[in-house]
Amino acid sequence: MATRAQDAADNAPAIHTGAEYIDSLRGRKLKVYLFGELVDEPVDHPVIRPSINAVAETYDLAQRNPELATALSPLTGERINRFLHIAGSPEDLVNQNKMQRRLGQLTGTCFQRCVGMDALNSLHSVTYEIDQAHGTSYHAQFLDFVRLVQSRGYVIGGAMTDVKGDRGKAPHEQADPDLYLRITRRTEQGVYVSGAKAHQTGCINSHWLIVMPTIRLGENDRDYAVVGAIPADADGITYIYGRQSCDTRSMEGELDAGNANFAGQEAMIIFDDVFIPTERLFMNGEVEFAAMLVERFTCYHRRSYVCKSGVGDVLIGAAATIADYNGVDRASHIRDKLVEMTHLNETIYSTGIASSYQAEPMQSGVYLNDDMIANVCKHHVTKLPYEIGRLAQDLAGGLVVTLPSQQELEHPEIGPLVQKYLQGRAEISTEDRMRILRLIENMTLGRNAVGYLTESMHGAGSPQAQRIQIARQAQLDFKKALAQALAGIDPEAAREIVADVSGYMARVLDTAGDDST
Repeated sequence: MATRAQDAADNAPAIHTGAEYIDSLRGRKLKVYLFGELVDEPVDHPVIRPSINAVAETYDLAQRNPELATALSPLTGERINRFLHIAGSPEDLVNQNKMQRRLGQLTGTCFQRCVGMDALNSLHSVTYEIDQAHGTSYHAQFLDFVRLVQSRGYVIGGAMTDVKGDRGKAPHEQADPDLYLRITRRTEQGVYVSGAKAHQTGCINSHWLIVMPTIRLGENDRDYAVVGAIPADADGITYIYGRQSCDTRSMEGELDAGNANFAGQEAMIIFDDVFIPTERLFMNGEVEFAAMLVERFTCYHRRSYVCKSGVGDVLIGAAATIADYNGVDRASHIRDKLVEMTHLNETIYSTGIASSYQAEPMQSGVYLNDDMIANVCKHHVTKLPYEIGRLAQDLAGGLVVTLPSQQELEHPEIGPLVQKYLQGRAEISTEDRMRILRLIENMTLGRNAVGYLTESMHGAGSPQAQRIQIARQAQLDFKKALAQALAGIDPEAAREIVADVSGYMARVLDTAGDDST
């Protein structure tokens, strides 16, 4: 059952611009806690607003560059935001990556819509295959929902990560059954769910949430096998806003924020007997498909981390700028460090976009990117941004963590001293030098280090998750056969394996388990 606010939203004009998006978030009466207080209007809260601005940029980019950030929907016949598009070709996936990099360049942070995009694409094939196995109607219900969000221009939040409790126990074995989101009761009209989802990127800035299971499920976990769409302002939902390093800078001086306009957002979502109507259910107890959904979602989402290359472009630019402002931009070791930062950054982008180029069609018609290369991309992302950040701090120098505040810069007595003693090149203002240093601090230690560093480590699965997937698809038997054939060791058997590489890989994928997340 939609809320009154959601009913009103569905009858309002479709959202096309960033300003329209921001207006669409007002007056929803979300239950959001931040700093121990209930937030009256999240849109106007100084800590929350920069994350809303980052999402708004996804709309404005679509207005400025429709070839990059929009697509023609076969469901509505209209051009829609690319974040809501179902990938009908490898080119669609490639264009998603190009859009993601561009938005990283424009915001210098997480713009919060990739999870929803990847959830829509993964559910397209999974709902189709559940229907084929069980005669359900999930795929039709899912497509109806996609038509709605495409026609309205909504933001979708994908809610997968459960709080998990004791990681050594299955969901049904937990001391508290709510440590994984679960169905508490089923009715003819729908189901009710309780539990929590952690680390939810952009959830408060979304119009709809799609809840999904987070791990492989067994027969005793039927109540945890639930996928459904819920309005973000539904009754029974409480949001607990996550702290970010230096987040109160947004309530202080604009210079000290480093990136005053844009930031990411994470929150914990508490579901207390929240209703999902039957027509918004896309999985209801089909435990054997939970692993398929998790693996396909992570396949899409791990190559989505090309967004970090766009953020990396900004950090490389900031490092080059401070070198220039310090008067050392021509030094050979400075140039070499900038080359190394660029090399690492392009490695992230090239693996992600290669995964998209090698996409294959699923039974439902949606295209799924290459899983092996997606995991290689994400594994690079768990490491390379940290090295890029280290090199940026190297080039910035100690001032990146010892700068006085904006208040000192503007103080009538101390300000002139700050101006005098923090001057770099004579033709560069001290304020500009401080601004670029604050941006480097913001991206490597402050608010936006959340999205660039720690999220890069743990988002879409921790490093070990990618190593498990890479190991499964390493084709070691095939590669041994290549070597043995050339070395003259049992050449007939080796040649048989070499000739049957496609069949061999199919068997590898069919037998893959699901400890990947």
